[in-house]
Amino acid sequence: MVVENSRGALFRVLEPNQHSRVTFVELFFDLVFVYAVTQISHHLIGHFTPSGAAQTGVLFLAVWWVWVYTAWVTNWLDPEKALVRGLLFALMLAGLVLSMTIPRAFEDRGLWFAIAYAVMQVGRTAFWLVATPPQRSAVRRNAARILSWLSASGLLWLVGGLAEGPSRMALWSAALTLEYISPAVRFWVPGLGPSTVEDWMVEGGHMAERCALFIIIALGESIVVTGATFAELDWTGASIAAFACAFIGTVAMWAVYFNRGAEAGSEMISQSTQSGLIARSAYTYLHMPIVAGIIVSAVADEIVLKHPLGHTDVKTAAVTIGGPFIFLVGTILFKREVRGFLQLSHGAGLLALAGLGWFATELSPLIFSALTSALLVIVALWETLSLRVKPEPHASATSA
Repeated sequence: MVVENSRGALFRVLEPNQHSRVTFVELFFDLVFVYAVTQISHHLIGHFTPSGAAQTGVLFLAVWWVWVYTAWVTNWLDPEKALVRGLLFALMLAGLVLSMTIPRAFEDRGLWFAIAYAVMQVGRTAFWLVATPPQRSAVRRNAARILSWLSASGLLWLVGGLAEGPSRMALWSAALTLEYISPAVRFWVPGLGPSTVEDWMVEGGHMAERCALFIIIALGESIVVTGATFAELDWTGASIAAFACAFIGTVAMWAVYFNRGAEAGSEMISQSTQSGLIARSAYTYLHMPIVAGIIVSAVADEIVLKHPLGHTDVKTAAVTIGGPFIFLVGTILFKREVRGFLQLSHGAGLLALAGLGWFATELSPLIFSALTSALLVIVALWETLSLRVKPEPHASATSA
């Protein structure tokens, strides 16, 4: 990137054939979201009803969106610069407030949640706009478009924070809908029009690494929940077996994502001339169900650890099946985007999980958890072995 003036110097400068590394301050920033992910899983456990699940979904979508938008901006701005570091520290503070309010976001701390979220989204984008020199008119217009959309949704967040009950849910859902459709319509704004593909160009290796690190955050949260729950229990044979199943399931999810998928995605986006479009679809949108599936699986692990024996009730079955199912839906779509073909191993895993659901209430939570973990292990091994046999094509087909 060209550095035009002192404000333009806040942008990353790339050397030929190199990709921007993830900086230590970006990793430091991510620590807030370790806490946020933990709060989301605890919110679901504490509000284990259909309405509670819907509320948890809204909170998760907000947390993911504020994180991924920050990943986009730090792909362009250089976190090694003092002003950009200051921005990330300020976002960390707001993110900490956001995370602390999650358990009571639909109760008495809704306005605090809304203020923290709106400040992060609007403030970060306004900083990006101001940091962009006039010579980069296309970038400035793109920042202005995004700021317009986020300002509009921010008003809905704030009004929702002042509202109560179903009205808050409706207003926050409307705000999220506005934000999630904005990239699809290329942030069209009257007078500015839509953004272009060139406006979204990113350094692909950095974006892929950032999203992979968020997967690590989610998997790490799952391990923390498992360890903390197991430490408080009596170590009986059933609880030890449940602990082993939870750990194996987490390792299997790591293998499904990282064995071949993360590497393929990084290579593909790094070599693409349309890195922005890939970052939008494969990473901004399709990583969302991957993370959600890991979080739901962590909830299931905690429930099974506490109640491994007896018959599986509907709620336990829903999260025990739902976590791996959502995770595999995300990974099969992500890998379809970056490889150009559907993973047969993942499709078979989805069908097997759906079939297993028919027998859920006839099995104990421990056996049910063991079977879902075993299915994830089979999917990981199947994919690894099949891709060793033949190279990965990039045309549409059904394989692996």
